[in-house]
Amino acid sequence: MPWRAPPFGVFGGAGHGPPSAGGGAEGAGAAVNHEGGGHSLGPCFLAYEEEGGVEWPRPVPWVVRAGLRGIGWGKPRMVMGVLEEMRIRSLGVIDDAVVELSPGFTAVTGETGAGKTMVVTSLGLLLGGRADPALVRIGAGAAVVEGRIALPPGAQVAVRAEEAGAALDEGALLVTRTVSAEGRSRAHLGGRSVPVGLLAELADELVAVHGQTDQQGLLKPARQRGALDRYAGEAVAGPLAVYGAAYRRLRAVTTELEEITTRARERAQEADLLRFGLGEIEAVEPRAGEDVELAAEAERLGHAEALASAAALAHAALAGQPEDPEAVDATTLVAGAGRALEAVRSHDPALDALAERMGEISILLSDVAGELAGYADDLDADPRRLAAVEERRAALTQLTRKYGEDVAAVLAWAERSGARLAELDGDDERIDELTAERDRLRDELSVLAQRLTDARTEAADRFAGAVTAELASLAMPHARVSFALGQTEDPEGVEVGGRRVAYGPAGADEVELLLAPHPGAPPRPIAKGASGGELSRVMLAVEVVFAGTDPVPTYLFDEVDAGVGGKAAVEIGRRLAKLAKTAQVVVVTHLPQVAAFADRQLLVEKTNDGSVTRSGVTVLEGEDRVRELSRMLAGQEDSETARAHAEELLATARTAGA
Repeated sequence: MPWRAPPFGVFGGAGHGPPSAGGGAEGAGAAVNHEGGGHSLGPCFLAYEEEGGVEWPRPVPWVVRAGLRGIGWGKPRMVMGVLEEMRIRSLGVIDDAVVELSPGFTAVTGETGAGKTMVVTSLGLLLGGRADPALVRIGAGAAVVEGRIALPPGAQVAVRAEEAGAALDEGALLVTRTVSAEGRSRAHLGGRSVPVGLLAELADELVAVHGQTDQQGLLKPARQRGALDRYAGEAVAGPLAVYGAAYRRLRAVTTELEEITTRARERAQEADLLRFGLGEIEAVEPRAGEDVELAAEAERLGHAEALASAAALAHAALAGQPEDPEAVDATTLVAGAGRALEAVRSHDPALDALAERMGEISILLSDVAGELAGYADDLDADPRRLAAVEERRAALTQLTRKYGEDVAAVLAWAERSGARLAELDGDDERIDELTAERDRLRDELSVLAQRLTDARTEAADRFAGAVTAELASLAMPHARVSFALGQTEDPEGVEVGGRRVAYGPAGADEVELLLAPHPGAPPRPIAKGASGGELSRVMLAVEVVFAGTDPVPTYLFDEVDAGVGGKAAVEIGRRLAKLAKTAQVVVVTHLPQVAAFADRQLLVEKTNDGSVTRSGVTVLEGEDRVRELSRMLAGQEDSETARAHAEELLATARTAGA
């Protein structure tokens, strides 16, 4: 039966059902504590579409709830699924191992150096992370990581994978990443070769990976602002998108304005040169094809006498000379030949044809002789015209030397230069336009930056309250988290709160996460005042809060419990187990207090040759799990005291999960 979002949203937690289900009127749409930014991890309900309408929500198993994104916030949607297993070959110390993961809470334990962190590295490769050939096991040609991800029907990741040509295997997506010792990297999705970048695109929807480097990243103000913006959701995302577009336009306008103003002198010189050239061309006023015409005329005028003499001689040879009646000419001779043939042409058809052609020759000679006479009469050796032609040609030559190989090229240069000059002459007007647009955009950014500041300020109190509440369940009951939002004054900046302040692509706010670990302690930036254990718990608390507002199906934590022990470690284990009720959680840990709360515990151990084989990754159950927890507690498996403590931890975890 098709899933659809009910009109009242997704319900979670006791008392959040519909009135008919005994949940109370306030249950409609209330899956989270909006005031405190908290979230419910209780029973989850979905609405299903029936023929008779929408059925009231019914509880669904947590493994189905893990396929929801945005529980309690906004419109729910189906997301990816569960990472079922990974096979790792020739990666670091791992020779060949299979890691089978629980859909709930999986703890990966083992001695230091056994290869636990390679689990994180392997998953990073599956998610499109950078391939380092140094990770390839010595002696192996390539490292290979294969993963199997179960997907619910209609999941967006499945749709995108199929669009890329991938095929699902019984509802699961197979992902393979190969890294050669030479550094070549290949990726396959559902049996189809795909760009590594596609894996990275899908990664954001599949898994959230957190390690000790992520804890250090949380110390950076930009990351803290990003976390706050993520928590605020659309309240910040909407204005930030509008602000970003205006900011990018302002950068473009400012860049163009600076280019015009800083190059004013060069552009003025360019304009002067163009005006001079266009002035020279305008003074000559060349006409298209004029250079070709003048060259022909100059050639004719320069040889006028020779041309006239040749025409006269040719005419005399064809038509005779009046002053010399005895001279024989071609016209007379051809006429005589024609008369001779005319007298006998009727006696032989062959001779008749020749006589016909002789007549044509006679006519042609007469025509040519007449044209020669006319040519000679018209030809005028005019020295003044020749001088004028040469002068004009000289003027055109001056232009072609500077602006083009011929008059056509000169005219083309003039057209281009006129357009460029109009552009340069319009700089003053363009500067005015850009200056006005810059000022308008700054005013617009001031309004948008103020809106971002207001939205962040409002979200900061809720976010801090939610994280503080989570810290109370992580053995920091008196800790208080807060956010400090401020700006840096800049006379050239945007106006926020009545002051001119510096601004950037994310607004004008400088966000800093503060921690007061105990009563009476002043709030201090976590970069300066938080210990390693406190930082670990703050990061976990932040991630747990995000799990209620913007969850992903799988969370992988690498040494999230660093610097923590005792009761705090127990509380971290308890909180991770609670998170695993709504998502898949994988934790690489060295703390037995955390591992005891896992639904499944995997032991990674080396063989004698220092490699990890398939049998070296073991699912621990019963007595084997007690022994491993004992080793983690006391460094020895047969300590009665450690065994008793291990059994007590497991009992505590079972009670907490009941």
